[in-house]
Amino acid sequence: MSRAPHAEQEIRRFLDIRPVQVAELELGAAEAEGVETEGVRAGAGEASLRPGPGSPPVTHGEVFLLVRKGGRPVGTLLGRVSEGTDPKTVLAGLARERFAEEPAGAVTAPPVPYASVVIATRERADRLAHALDSMLAQDHPDFEIVVVDNAPVTDATRDLIERKYAERVRYVTEPVPGLAVAHNKGVEAARGEVVAFTDDDVVADPRWLTELTAPFAADPGLGCATGLILPARLRTPAQVLLESHGGFAKGFTPRTYDPADPPADEPLFPFTAGRFGSGANMAFRTDVLRAVGGFDPATGAGTLARGGDDLYGFVRVLAQGHRLHYTPQALVWHHHRETWRDLETQAYGYGAGLTAYLTAILVNRPALLPAFLTRLPRGLAHARSLTATRDSDTGTAPGDHDARTHPWPRRLSRLQRRGMAYGPLGYLRARRALRSALASGGSR
Repeated sequence: MSRAPHAEQEIRRFLDIRPVQVAELELGAAEAEGVETEGVRAGAGEASLRPGPGSPPVTHGEVFLLVRKGGRPVGTLLGRVSEGTDPKTVLAGLARERFAEEPAGAVTAPPVPYASVVIATRERADRLAHALDSMLAQDHPDFEIVVVDNAPVTDATRDLIERKYAERVRYVTEPVPGLAVAHNKGVEAARGEVVAFTDDDVVADPRWLTELTAPFAADPGLGCATGLILPARLRTPAQVLLESHGGFAKGFTPRTYDPADPPADEPLFPFTAGRFGSGANMAFRTDVLRAVGGFDPATGAGTLARGGDDLYGFVRVLAQGHRLHYTPQALVWHHHRETWRDLETQAYGYGAGLTAYLTAILVNRPALLPAFLTRLPRGLAHARSLTATRDSDTGTAPGDHDARTHPWPRRLSRLQRRGMAYGPLGYLRARRALRSALASGGSR
């Protein structure tokens, strides 16, 4: 079959992907524990349904559902609500059936350290406002917010902060473009024992910061924590396709990665850093991140390296002997990119960022080279699996993560491979560009 017909078939499949509603359902602590009064479930245990951030009320059709028990996220599912039926009744029934064995959650007030939340942004004031509103709704008792305006071309972000958030948000600028450079500026400005990072296109759950920072108080050897990322909307084919192949989610099981006790099921540890989490939902012990030099400024979106700054941070912290903890209780809702062109850019950028961060690690920490070379054969096999064309299972939209309910287009796999081939060169070019930018008057 020629490339053109196959490409046309992929485009038709892509355009046939239908929107999916996003919602969350709380089963309630009493219901989760099976509490009943005279055969009727207690009011505290009644299920409650609400749409995802920025989504309209749930009606009939496909629904991507986050299920909570007692406030604790326990899993996601795909449900179909038939026309004329009550969405809450239908979805609550599916949730009880799927998650009957999950233990009930309990919203507690664990000890938490003073934290700094850093949000890097560039010319997206509308999105940023939603993110900041969700930050100000956090139940964490003691934190600050730092917005880093990266290489701004207008005053829109500054004006937003001064007009609406001046009393609660600190505004700083970083003239040199690049996400890692902007994050490093935030680390310099941070006053907290823990510095948390998220993006300007997320809406954070009210307990996000508490759940993300509490592990640092419980474990003095913890250097990094990451959390759960779910889609805020699934309105376009691009958003549905990405989420049907896992999106940014890392599951609903907490896990600690310890360099002193490498995980048996991770033979490439610590170089498969993408398994640990993502930059839209991560936190570091501030003095640990500063001790490893922060993020490599030649990595990240906005540079010629295209990405990899978060993965670089994870590996550097682990390589220093600190643990990393993933917790699904720390939840943010992410606005996935919306168009096919966005997916093309994202696929190429992910591939480039992967090999760029590995290059950065070896350049900045040459002592890791023997360990890297030992893992290289398996790493190449892993890279091939990452970029393989992925078939679909039965289904029409994302439900459980990694259900792969839509075929992953070959073009996106090819772009990711091209990005991986480009990554090392992109990183070296980014280093040169950074030196030029600093020499011409920019500063970190």
